[in-house]
Amino acid sequence: MSYKYQRIVIKIGSNVLTQANGLPDVERITNLVAQIAAIQSSGTEVILVSSGAVASGRSLIKLPEKTDQIAARQLLASVGQVKLINTYAQLFETYEILCSQVLVTREDFRDRTHYLNMKNCLEILLQHKVLPIVNENDVVSVTELMFTDNDELAGLLASMLNAQALIILTNVDGIFTGDPKLPSSSLIEEIGQSGIDFSSFVSTGKSQFGRGGMITKSTMAQKVAHLGIAVHIANGTTDSILTDVLSGAVKHTRFIPDRSASGKKKWIAHSANYAVGEVKINEGASLALNSARANSLLPVGITQISHEFKKGDIIKVVDEHGKLIGQGIAEYGSDKARERMGKKNEKALIHYDYLYLQS
Repeated sequence: MSYKYQRIVIKIGSNVLTQANGLPDVERITNLVAQIAAIQSSGTEVILVSSGAVASGRSLIKLPEKTDQIAARQLLASVGQVKLINTYAQLFETYEILCSQVLVTREDFRDRTHYLNMKNCLEILLQHKVLPIVNENDVVSVTELMFTDNDELAGLLASMLNAQALIILTNVDGIFTGDPKLPSSSLIEEIGQSGIDFSSFVSTGKSQFGRGGMITKSTMAQKVAHLGIAVHIANGTTDSILTDVLSGAVKHTRFIPDRSASGKKKWIAHSANYAVGEVKINEGASLALNSARANSLLPVGITQISHEFKKGDIIKVVDEHGKLIGQGIAEYGSDKARERMGKKNEKALIHYDYLYLQS
């Protein structure tokens, strides 16, 4: 089965772009650029999320072993990002494709205004046939400012830009029922929206050069697919992998997209990390929100309000046991919410249109 998408996000992991010695694999990068150029020439818009800055930096400068880990990462990323983007620019230039560098941090997704500014920037690049190459800004991103990895960033961008598909290239063929190295493990070619617990069978190991493991990829992929975006996880070390994924010529894992969500809900879906408040609800309210009907969060079902928040802030919704149910935009502040808590016939704290429920 072949796939024709109007707009895709392609994420290439450090384990694909890096050789065993930690240096960039220029031959593979060249091969991937040729495929992306072919995809773009077929009429599909491409946003590239690329790791590899630290590896590129490692090819330019040698650090003493005792160098602080965060300082080393910042240094290697800073000099490496220049080398990486220059490599891409020169390779894409041979196909008469202009590319741009976009460096982001989690802070850029923290509120609606920042979010829309970044979305507008990327949209104008695409309108002018410029290929955006996005990477986390490792120079300033440390500890709590960091994305889990570039998979999380790629998922956010796919949602933000209403892409039809996200292709994640890693160093295995997809998601397996166990350790891919074991003959007893088999490749899962399609995953629906049934809420699989990946931790029960997916390997927790991380790659030598990447930050995220396959569980993070799987959980993020399911979340993105739930928002109506197909997700393909495939082996980036295989020749012609991108064109083969789109033509259906290679076995890999595909997450089947669910119904499409609104743009604002797509932003809210990824905003749990930026929530400033939290409300706890009773069992009745929990059942109502998770029913087939479209229900807003009413004050009558709220039993506890934690932290202060204002109208327009993202707030978390948890059940009686503290489990996250979802998050949404507050229609009014925590002061009014406390006054109305437990009362009937009051205005919804979170309207259904601005409420994202965890799948």
